Amino acid sequence: MSALPEVHSEKLLEQVAALPPLPGVYRYFDAEGGVLYVGKARNLKKRVASYFQKNHGGTRIGHMIGRIARMETTVVRSEAEALLLENNLIKALNPRFNILFRDDKSYPYLKITGAADKSATTTEGAAAFPRMVYYRGAVDKRHRYFGPYPSAWAVKESIQLLQKVFRLRTCEDTVFANRTRPCLLYQIKRCTGPCVDLIAAGDYQRNVENAERFLRGDAQQVMAQLELRMMEHAGKLEFEQAAELRNQMSALSRVLHQQSVDTGTDKDVDILAVKVHGGKACVNLAMVRGGRHLGDRPYFPSHVEDAAALQALQEGEQAPRPVEVQVLEAFIAQHYIGVPVPPALITNHPIDRALVEALSEQAGLRISAVHNPREQRRLWLEMADKNAAIQLARLLAEEGSQQARTRALVDTLDLAPDDIDAFRIECFDISHTSGEATQASCVVYHQHKMQNGEYRRYNIDDITPGDDYAAMRQVLTRRYARLAQAGPDSPEAVPPAGREEGGAGTPSSVDLALDPRLRGDDDILPSSPRSPRLRGGDRGSSGGGAPRLPDLVLVDGGKGQVSMAREVFAELGLDLSVIVGVEKGEGRKVGLEELVFADGRAKVHLGHDSAALMLVAQIRDEAHRFAITGMRARRAKVRVGGSRLEDIAGVGAKKRARLLQRFGGIRGVADAGVDDIATVEGISRELAEEIYRALH
Repeated sequence: MSALPEVHSEKLLEQVAALPPLPGVYRYFDAEGGVLYVGKARNLKKRVASYFQKNHGGTRIGHMIGRIARMETTVVRSEAEALLLENNLIKALNPRFNILFRDDKSYPYLKITGAADKSATTTEGAAAFPRMVYYRGAVDKRHRYFGPYPSAWAVKESIQLLQKVFRLRTCEDTVFANRTRPCLLYQIKRCTGPCVDLIAAGDYQRNVENAERFLRGDAQQVMAQLELRMMEHAGKLEFEQAAELRNQMSALSRVLHQQSVDTGTDKDVDILAVKVHGGKACVNLAMVRGGRHLGDRPYFPSHVEDAAALQALQEGEQAPRPVEVQVLEAFIAQHYIGVPVPPALITNHPIDRALVEALSEQAGLRISAVHNPREQRRLWLEMADKNAAIQLARLLAEEGSQQARTRALVDTLDLAPDDIDAFRIECFDISHTSGEATQASCVVYHQHKMQNGEYRRYNIDDITPGDDYAAMRQVLTRRYARLAQAGPDSPEAVPPAGREEGGAGTPSSVDLALDPRLRGDDDILPSSPRSPRLRGGDRGSSGGGAPRLPDLVLVDGGKGQVSMAREVFAELGLDLSVIVGVEKGEGRKVGLEELVFADGRAKVHLGHDSAALMLVAQIRDEAHRFAITGMRARRAKVRVGGSRLEDIAGVGAKKRARLLQRFGGIRGVADAGVDDIATVEGISRELAEEIYRALH
């Protein structure tokens, strides 16, 4: 271990030499404390020493090893325990050189309300008639959950199926309690009308039990019980009840035929197929629950090439395992941390038996893994394998297309970025309705894709309604004033991750000089995943922005908006050449747009088939979408008057939701008397009086 004295400290090499020959987990850190790699070993001393026994030059392995400044190790009792600890640390630390899957385990469930052992005879009202509902979130023991499902569509399809066959209710309890006649779902035979006592609680509970059996995969048992009950009613000459059960059996039979339900032993199975090509990988996860194939979901890991190179080093003289196997094992180990694992896994490559044993130990049940299945299992695997290939081809095509578009735009604008992969574009748009609820958006593009975690919205106030130029001045000032004060290359130029632009931090003198309103202003981060939110790109974590001026600042507009941006940048002392406006062409036709420059260059017409124009249009359209969805949400909030309830002390989100749901909106709450308001769950008499006073 003396080959690298000029790279690694004597302290680190001594630590390596002192490691015990026991199973464990090791972590490598760089000089800044960043985690480079997390690994496991049956023999810590032998495995870790293999990294430092020779000079690896300028290879991927050498690049990582040369950055190692510190090491931590943990000795464990067994290789299985090391495997579990390794992947828990990978998920927690996001190391640079491990195969890493995005933590995307927010799977939806189908929920049936009410405890599993609750008797219908001991409950009243809505509680006596459980409802089924789409659900995503923490599990509550008071209810029953079925899944997880690979997508929201799969849950909703299952709900529609159960409505057709078992006719369970889906309405809210408040709606149920206030019905005086059956709803449309009863008329089209999708509900039995329990809200108006058109079915006895005992009969409804039997439908619930049958629905649960069906979801667990006991479809044939359900069919046999329905047939037995039908014959009993027919024997008692109760032909209407017998006909209802006959229709239910017919509906269930059609479902079993259409859904290709497996009535064998495979009730819950996960099918995993992996494909690797061009340095990218895709793992396609298909789910079978209750014997029904619910669909699939693709996953794309990062750091595949780096991790494969390191794995080859670890295995030394042995033939290195295929990259596909490494990716598949990494997915299985990381994905099933905190997610229920089914008793059977079907894979298109063999996986390590130690991994299966570790999963079994973690889950507390015996798990089997098959890579060469037969009959129905083979059909499932072939389908998953084909979907993995299709999804990987789509990813490679999209990434190649995006890189070509970025290159085309750079060439068109005659730019020379140091690293085209880090080429950064920020685009701004203004949205309002006749001056009402004006909002500005800032969307970010770099690494050849939209970075929705770094999107920002800005409420625009204290301007003449409808003045888009003043709105653009305000948003650009708020976005870049701190950058100008700190200097374009300063790491303090933007707020750290998690802070809002123009938020609780101390405003700069430039901010205050240009807009006194900027004290404690309220720029808006994208809504959090668990809050009431808009969908798609509106969701995201706080990216904090870039620590430098973007390579390109796009504004949606022509000469007027570009002139306003030019004034702001001139006042802030920033580079004018980065400002480009997107001006509508003649007749505002798509493909006729022109680029307008703030530094005096002539306009550029790209042509309707230009790859550069496609990228500009993609970014501009995303900025417009993000601005207009935020504006509509803000406008709706103002018109509904939700903020009037928010301002009342003691009325939080849950109580506000109950009030609006009970009375149908803020107007209904305002029209209600104190006695009516006090009947809402959680609202005391004193609070009801306070709400009444606040709304009048």
